Amino acid sequence: MIQSGMPQDSRPLYLFADSQLLFWKSGGKLLLEGLAAGVTGLAAGGAVPAAYIGASNGDTPEFYSIFEGAMDAVGITERRMIGSAYDADDREFLERAQLIVLSGGDVQRGWSTFETTGMKQEILARHAQGAVLVGVSAGAVQLGRRAIAETEDSSALELLDVFNLVPAIIDVHDERREWSRLSRTVHMLEGEITGLGIPTGGGLMVHPDGTFEALRRPVDEFSWDGSQIKHSILLPSAEE
Repeated sequence: MIQSGMPQDSRPLYLFADSQLLFWKSGGKLLLEGLAAGVTGLAAGGAVPAAYIGASNGDTPEFYSIFEGAMDAVGITERRMIGSAYDADDREFLERAQLIVLSGGDVQRGWSTFETTGMKQEILARHAQGAVLVGVSAGAVQLGRRAIAETEDSSALELLDVFNLVPAIIDVHDERREWSRLSRTVHMLEGEITGLGIPTGGGLMVHPDGTFEALRRPVDEFSWDGSQIKHSILLPSAEE
């Protein structure tokens, strides 16, 4: 069993390959309904302040509107885009947010903003205090231990240290290339870390005890057995 560094009283982490799971129903119920219900008790008066951090996509309004649609679907009305400038109002809202969504976009761009503004520390603090983190695409990658950085040379591999809340390298929607970049990275590191590939439309729930649960689509897992790459599949427990 892979164990994470998550506090034992924290909530699960949610890693989505894209925004589809923000609107996904399982058993006739939106996934976000159960997620929101899990944090309602932590918020005064039942309200769930929800923060969307758009640093990875440059605070693009169109992507924030997708988040707003997902929040409307589950009745969350107290929400805010946390801008890359991270002003005093953004800081105040993030400090009390119970649901935090890390947007898709450019992993390095977003991570640089997290570090330079101090968002990184506040996101980690909110997670430790019980807020739910949802990473979408680049946001999912940022929740892992290390991220594969984009380079001009497609054959080169550069790794970026990120949140380290999930004990793995995360890659998303690269199934058409059979996760070649991810498996090559795990091979290069020779057992230092596991790789998890989340396909388009799929997700991964990481429970506080360190167990993984695939959502909607199978998740590919790559590990090193001392001599070669081992490939296995994490199957979802529920069908759409």
